[in-house]
Amino acid sequence: MMYNTSAGIVPGKINVHLVPHSHDDVGWLKTVDQYYVGSNNSIQVACVQNVLDSLIPALVADKNRKFIYVEQAITHGFFALLSFDFLLEINGGMCMHDEAAPHYIDMIDQTTLGHRYIKEQFNVTPRIGWQIDPFGHSAVQAYLLSAEVGFDFLFFARIDYQDRAKRINEKTLEVVWRASKSLGSSAQIMTGISPKNYEPPSDNFYFEVGDTSPIVQDDMNLFDYNVPERVNDFVSAAIAQANITRTNHIMWTMGTDFKYQYAHTWFRQMDKFIHYVNQDGRVNALYSTPSMYIDAKYAANESWPLKTDDFFPYADRENAYWTGYFTSRPALKGYVRTMSAYYLAARQLEFFKGRNEVGLSTDSLADALALVQHHDAVSGTEKQHVADDYAKRLSIGYTEAEKCPLLNISYCPPSEVDLSSGKSLVVVVYNPLGWKREDIIRIPVINENVTVKDSKGKVIESQLLPLLKDSMSLRNSYSTAYLGKSTNVTPSYWLAFSASVPPLGFNTYIISSAKQAASHSGMRTVYKSQISQNDTIEVGPGNLKLLYSGKRAKLMRYINSKTSVNKLLEQSYIYYRGDDGSKDLQPSGAYIFRPNGTYPIEPEGQLSFTILRGPLLDEVHQRINPWIYQVTRVYKGKDHAEIEFTVGPIPIDDGIGKEVVTQITSNMISNKTFYTDSSGRDFIERIRDYRKDWNLEVNQPIAGNYYPVNLGIYMKDNSSELSILVDRSVGGSSIADGQLELMLHRRLVADDNRGVSEALNETVCVFDKCEGLTIIGKYYLRIDPVGEAAKWRRSFGQEIYSPFLLAFTEQDGDHWANSHLATYSAMDTTYVLPDNVALITLQELDSGKVLLRLAHLYEIEEDTDLSVMSSVELKKVFPKKKISKVTEMNLSANQERAVMEKKRLVWRVEGSSKEQPTAVRGSPVDPAKLVVELAPMEIRTFVIEFYSERGSFSDALYRRSNLRRKATFSLP
Repeated sequence: MMYNTSAGIVPGKINVHLVPHSHDDVGWLKTVDQYYVGSNNSIQVACVQNVLDSLIPALVADKNRKFIYVEQAITHGFFALLSFDFLLEINGGMCMHDEAAPHYIDMIDQTTLGHRYIKEQFNVTPRIGWQIDPFGHSAVQAYLLSAEVGFDFLFFARIDYQDRAKRINEKTLEVVWRASKSLGSSAQIMTGISPKNYEPPSDNFYFEVGDTSPIVQDDMNLFDYNVPERVNDFVSAAIAQANITRTNHIMWTMGTDFKYQYAHTWFRQMDKFIHYVNQDGRVNALYSTPSMYIDAKYAANESWPLKTDDFFPYADRENAYWTGYFTSRPALKGYVRTMSAYYLAARQLEFFKGRNEVGLSTDSLADALALVQHHDAVSGTEKQHVADDYAKRLSIGYTEAEKCPLLNISYCPPSEVDLSSGKSLVVVVYNPLGWKREDIIRIPVINENVTVKDSKGKVIESQLLPLLKDSMSLRNSYSTAYLGKSTNVTPSYWLAFSASVPPLGFNTYIISSAKQAASHSGMRTVYKSQISQNDTIEVGPGNLKLLYSGKRAKLMRYINSKTSVNKLLEQSYIYYRGDDGSKDLQPSGAYIFRPNGTYPIEPEGQLSFTILRGPLLDEVHQRINPWIYQVTRVYKGKDHAEIEFTVGPIPIDDGIGKEVVTQITSNMISNKTFYTDSSGRDFIERIRDYRKDWNLEVNQPIAGNYYPVNLGIYMKDNSSELSILVDRSVGGSSIADGQLELMLHRRLVADDNRGVSEALNETVCVFDKCEGLTIIGKYYLRIDPVGEAAKWRRSFGQEIYSPFLLAFTEQDGDHWANSHLATYSAMDTTYVLPDNVALITLQELDSGKVLLRLAHLYEIEEDTDLSVMSSVELKKVFPKKKISKVTEMNLSANQERAVMEKKRLVWRVEGSSKEQPTAVRGSPVDPAKLVVELAPMEIRTFVIEFYSERGSFSDALYRRSNLRRKATFSLP
């Protein structure tokens, strides 16, 4: 029988927009490749090839049918989709990225990679955001990754169950989301929240082979004819949804995870529903897409409620807050951040040197980084073998730096050379920031008789620090576990020295043998004791002093003589006992944070407390317990403390899962209020046990107050601000006034019943011995007078994200110095970027053009001096090139910004006049002056074309080079 599926929109009726889709994770229970080919089906029966192979014939069979597909990483190269543009108009990134764990630069990069691919291959520009599965939603997703890429609408499904109930009751599931207080209505996005999830409206409408929903049996010659009953089911469900939705248009998401493996089973039933429901006439059913749906909504000329801030944290029911994944798999999260920083710098170097048409490039790292932003990847919510697959892909992409893959555990063979034979170690230090920068570099060396000289041959001050037994043990086991080989050379020391490097440039340092260690003046262990009669010990060679209690081996006070800050300050460790689900079947797991008791972690036995002092930095070493070790560093030229923690293996032989937290406690009066960043960008006010959009029913006073932290967390009172910045995504909160806490690591014994079917119990195996994962990480702490902290958070936050890049090689005599330029800056030597602007993308495109992104780092009213319009002189950024054309693009660089702004839909807001206040934006770039203006929180994206001449970076670094070993850049 032929069915009439040609229905369009019918005015005056409830229009049910049927949107067929398949949500195909690019890794979760199986790896991305296993999902694609359909292997490893003992875990999950899912095959994307089957979806694609059956989908195309089904669409060809009836031109009225529609389908949308989001995950480009799993369909890359499937050119048969070319004839169906509606398949590609949604999201368009390489994956459906998470919104809690990724940094905004990674979100931009993966979206750009997908958007430009779709534009180049199919000439399609996505216009709809489709974030249906991430576990909470960030402000950055709304105003940057939706509005600024040119989307007209953003769809998602997961919001807090209390929030959803209120919105259903008030018909506010569709809102105008104005997430940026700096960019205001100019970057708002119309947003639709599913009434239930991203699946069909009830269990009556699933039609995969093996599903149990009743089909439409319309053959009257057979038993079980049920057309009237099924039409009634459809109409009832439509009316129920229409009663909680504004306008006469509703959307049904007809599909879910890995559906349409035999697409005809779905389309056959939807064909029948459209045919018979429209014959019935009570409602109108049609094949549709999100674009068709939002165009119909827009035509209704409705005014919509306004939403600000974000949608964190997310709970799907009582006692089930999805806040554990903010920290889950901290090693993978740290690896992703390290690779992200490397990718940013490597693209700059690739541009300066010139892209290779063949051979090594940054492309494989770009693909791997895009993939791992997926909402079941960097989130830490995948099975272990899938996490291993993501890490493997990142490792393959990092081949350019393969000589130093484990520098954070003191494994760096290029620096561990014997210099006694007259050879020298050459260290080239690259600075990917647009500002001149000074920082301390630490590398492992095998003996103490070394000296450091700068590029002019001047001996510079350095400091040796002993490499402790704990570090050596970790180094040996992890180099064996991850590299498959043990180390032949054992370093004895960390060598620390200060490096000064120009913007977008490098400087060179030579490390050579010295007759004696006298050049390391002041390096000594001055305090090492278990219990001291001296109860106050001062640490810090510069303005910042930390005061410790020798008797208790505890931090007591923070003093900065430059800023006149003098505050009580304590730091401690606790663990939350992970609930095992024995009471209500809701344990703590990869997704869910469900604490069942708080337990302080106290030193076991004698106190272990060692202080090392030197001319560049002081270190405080503390053995907290057998599985937590901490080093606190205070640098001479810095006004913050650096805390390096080593946590693990977390013991679970008692059958108890543990979620390890560090707490920073002050006497500040914070009034339940603290601030966390949104994906590394805006800071959002958080109030304990409070939600702006509804009256919160508190059932989890700890887990329900946790938020994602990508850049930092801070609190303030009338006199001061306490800020903590992080080196990776973690969960954080303020559970008590005057206190901030970060969850650093978690190891659990139960699955949380959200699909992964595996406890979060990461282990590392060396030969036949397996033990829990040990992680090393850092966070940074500073107290400032109130109103003065933003400068440090923003500027040092960039330094954390983009550390120095190091390259190592050896030289005999002065061969390197005589054959290479020792210092270089790609920018005009008299120019640096303004303090409030960062260069976040500098990338040569395949066309030979250059992609440039500049980001204003400050929000409005965040800083008196720097929350202002700023400007960048492109002629001085590219002094060795002549710019022929500058084209401003949207954020994802797949359309000109002017074109995007003309065609974007402008949605009406309830209670607002037609004339919205205009946000401050930078002016168009004058082609003669070539100056880019940036307003607070503005990111501007350009494609730049140059005349044919090439810059001299390649010559500068490699000219007259006949060295046997190639210099390889690595992150410190």
